[in-house]
Amino acid sequence: MNNHLPTIAITIGDPAGIGPEVVIKALADPDLLNLARWLVIGDGWVLNRVATEMGMEAPDCVIEDVLQRPEDAPVCVLDLRQLEPSQFAVGKLSAACGRAALEYVRTATQLCLDHQADAVVTAPLNKEAVTLTGQEFSGHTEFIAELSGVTESRMLLVNDHLSVIHVSTHCSLRRASELEIPRILHTIQLGHEALQSLGFSHPRIAVCGLNPHAGENGLFGSEDQEFITPAIQSAQKMGIPCEGPFAADTLFLRAIKGAYDLVVAMYHDQGHIPMKLLDFEHTVNVSLGLPIIRTSVDHGTAFDIAGKNQADASSLKAAMKLAVSMSRNR
Repeated sequence: MNNHLPTIAITIGDPAGIGPEVVIKALADPDLLNLARWLVIGDGWVLNRVATEMGMEAPDCVIEDVLQRPEDAPVCVLDLRQLEPSQFAVGKLSAACGRAALEYVRTATQLCLDHQADAVVTAPLNKEAVTLTGQEFSGHTEFIAELSGVTESRMLLVNDHLSVIHVSTHCSLRRASELEIPRILHTIQLGHEALQSLGFSHPRIAVCGLNPHAGENGLFGSEDQEFITPAIQSAQKMGIPCEGPFAADTLFLRAIKGAYDLVVAMYHDQGHIPMKLLDFEHTVNVSLGLPIIRTSVDHGTAFDIAGKNQADASSLKAAMKLAVSMSRNR
């Protein structure tokens, strides 16, 4: 492994979505090429086909084993040969593509666990396509956690304005409301550690309430006082600068104006909606609590525009840059 540049694996996501397109576009950016040794994980023929249709070039270094990689190649494709052309249709949901996308992630994760890559950046896969394979699947983060032997992981969203970590993510709202003090406390701890790794020596943390107006002193529910407040108090005793619980409908505006560096959201949409409104194109998804570094775009497969050369690679570029930065800091 190059001693100066990190090796970053990039999965192409669901081959029928915009993943291959944004990967090719991102790697065409000369500013990114010099930041790392990039290893694209997918099907080589898919990348060649998508590049040709866009009038671009796919990486010409294609290998079937990481040990075959030339030292002087800034970008290589690890060709997993998961798909036949007959199994592939742009913009179409299929079990074959779902299975292939999972295998790309599985391979990238193992490379990181084996110290053959320093981080993984994931392009979007399609949860419905994966479930067509018969495998239970709730998201990249949970899948990588299982592969890594980790029982608890968290999702962090990062952009130039704010960071948000979630107590729960891909589960029903009913289940997300079943709060636990240890889980909230661990989320605060992971968020605090993550922001320190991103360069915040003393990150200022605010915690959302679960209920409207953070429960209004029990008027709209007791969860805020019963679970969230004790978790905050425990974090404060550990020396973590955090405050709350605050009403979510006003907290994000205060945070964006500079009062806080990190917001702890209680559930998926509470954190995702404001972050995507704030900066959809440049928000990066980071998995925390794992033994490896994983960043991702914060958008889906966009089957409706796949194959039309309309996809914006900004989110993937931001995810790639963040993966490089986190690798260096680690």
